Amino acid sequence: MKRIILIFLLGSMINAYAQSSDKIKSIEEFQFQINADFKNPEESPLSAKDLKNFEGLEFFDIDTSFILTAQFVRTPAEAPFEMPTTTDRKPIYVKYGEVYFQLKAKTIKLNIYQNQELIKKPEYVDYLFLPFTDMTNGETTYSGGRYLDIRKPEGDSIILDFNKAYNPYCAYNGKYSCPVPPSENHLADEIPVGVKAFSKNSKF
Repeated sequence: MKRIILIFLLGSMINAYAQSSDKIKSIEEFQFQINADFKNPEESPLSAKDLKNFEGLEFFDIDTSFILTAQFVRTPAEAPFEMPTTTDRKPIYVKYGEVYFQLKAKTIKLNIYQNQELIKKPEYVDYLFLPFTDMTNGETTYSGGRYLDIRKPEGDSIILDFNKAYNPYCAYNGKYSCPVPPSENHLADEIPVGVKAFSKNSKF
């Protein structure tokens, strides 16, 4: 009996380690891809001057405790609205749903949005947008908040991996127009994972 229990526990540990390794690998792939995009002159938001000295973005250490399973609630009756941006541009969004999750023993609610122009493109038909602010903004992260890209869930739960939180392009170049995270998507806690603030004078 003891041997069976030991085998069961060992199997559980191996499975948990494999799942953790997969999560870390996914985050590392995200970091690799975003750096590759930034180094590509045809895709990079950086100015020619900044791109010349660019070696890579700075990231917080990976922390899988910030990979959260959230309850997803669809909000189908929402009306389209103009989302404020850092310029006078007003893209049309719809509040697609709400997510509820636990963070530091508190229940958090955030809104998820859908860009009405972007969904006309086949590759973005299931794309959802989660802009947010937190207590790291203006300190270790961009003052204007960060974004998470999400795909439509099939059920009533959704994975939020804040290790994949990234800065809007206007954090790197003033020529861009970026959605401003709505006030209701403010987290009164630090989210010390994902992409850090950009420093033109640093080489990472």
